[in-house]
Amino acid sequence: MLTQLDWTVVGLYFVLIGSILYWKISFKAQNTEDYFLAGRNLGWFVIGASIFASNIGSEHLVGLASAGADSGVVMGHYELHSYLILMLGWVFVPFYIRTKIFTIPEYLEKRFNSTVRSTLSLIALISYILTKVSVTVYAGGVVISTLTDLDFWTGALIIVLITGVYTIAGGFRAVVYTDTLQAFVLISGSILVTVIGLGKIGGWNSLYETVGSEHFNMWKSLDDPNYPWAGMLFGAPIVGIWYWCTDQYIVQRTLAAKNESEARRGTIFGGYLKILPLFIFIVPGMIAYALSIKGQLELTAPDQALPTLMANLLPQGVRGLVIGGLLAALMSSLSSVFNSSSTLFTVDIYKKYDPNCSEEKLVMIGRIATLVVVILGIIWIPIMKNISGVLYQYLQSVQSYIAPPITSLFLLAIFYKRVNTQGALAGLAGGFIIGMLRLIAELNKESLHGLLHSFATINFLYFAIYLFIISLIITVVVSHLYPAQTDEELENLTYATTTTEEHEKSRKSWNNSDAIHSIIVIGIVLSVFFYFTG
Repeated sequence: MLTQLDWTVVGLYFVLIGSILYWKISFKAQNTEDYFLAGRNLGWFVIGASIFASNIGSEHLVGLASAGADSGVVMGHYELHSYLILMLGWVFVPFYIRTKIFTIPEYLEKRFNSTVRSTLSLIALISYILTKVSVTVYAGGVVISTLTDLDFWTGALIIVLITGVYTIAGGFRAVVYTDTLQAFVLISGSILVTVIGLGKIGGWNSLYETVGSEHFNMWKSLDDPNYPWAGMLFGAPIVGIWYWCTDQYIVQRTLAAKNESEARRGTIFGGYLKILPLFIFIVPGMIAYALSIKGQLELTAPDQALPTLMANLLPQGVRGLVIGGLLAALMSSLSSVFNSSSTLFTVDIYKKYDPNCSEEKLVMIGRIATLVVVILGIIWIPIMKNISGVLYQYLQSVQSYIAPPITSLFLLAIFYKRVNTQGALAGLAGGFIIGMLRLIAELNKESLHGLLHSFATINFLYFAIYLFIISLIITVVVSHLYPAQTDEELENLTYATTTTEEHEKSRKSWNNSDAIHSIIVIGIVLSVFFYFTG
């Protein structure tokens, strides 16, 4: 449990956060661009730090440590998706910046029509409820209840209320600037846990000897029931492209950049930061597991790995600092999804039905939308526990049912100009329906038999690959049943129809240093993949 000194450190941290919030909230949002995109004036450092902090929420801190204790480094595949963040900066950002979109679905309206845009926005909101909101609130409740005398639901609601208030009040500007501070509190606190934990267990070699080589193996056999290597190598990136390159939750930071150059450099910085989680979030879970093997720590469940480690291992004061980092992750993740949800609903859905709505009313609608998404996410928590006992595996499995049709559509939209509106709608809607049928089947798998049981229990990573291929085929086949769009309609919306002038402008937005840093990031990722081969 936390001591008075720990609470003092946590309190000082929140005073600092509160000061930043007061400073940023004082810049009162006058319109939707200011409220949802911070006036499109962000630099690369803030963009990269905010990408990292928004991604590394409580589901990562609790979930990755849980996965580390349960399965070792294998979930590090998802944490080495730095190359996909680079893909956002080098491949997708030029299209997003030149079209000056507010939301990612808005690009699909320009590429196809408003129906495709609204469909994706609705799917994105559903995905936030099923994954980001519910998982983050659940993880927050676990952390608070483990470290204090509060029960699970009280702890979860406290986190929701605190984060909701400053997100609603300050908009995206408050989100990104608190994210920047929280990213580095989070990193420093997690490094402390890792270093102290390794010291307690006797060092890296001792950790390896205690947990065994299988916990240090990122490449499981093809018939592994949870993480087959082919699924991790091909299925996980399908989810990753959706998350890093097409999801409003992450990409909103680049939309708020000063220009294409700042957006791309923000993704490069974010790519560097994204290499850290394997070592500072998964390894602590392995340390907790090792200490439990040695009888030095009582670990009741994998999801308790990180909070239990913090409560029993860290000295007073230091524990408070790390708790501050943990709460930072909880809040940065929630604040990001709150703001993204309100942006999608307000700009992509509500504004369509009330096009003459004033800027002030749109901001108010965005705030109301935040509250509704939070409530629905909380309602989903008891149901999600039936899908997976390990928090991070639940998150990745459900995302594997949502992401593939979106990934296939965006790749086709940019690289294959023959894809048209009819094909886009068929692939997007058809893939989403198949994914939701899989989710429903998995919730009821105990009562299913034969083909339905196989459909409900096929490995979620393999399912992501199959669903991606099916969505791709549906989109292409249906597109060829209808007339193609003209090059004039698609100007600057696909690679094939981008003008020479725009290509040249994009080329001038980066230099050799940007390319070299991107190559370094990819080199580090490949080196880590090679090291953790069991």
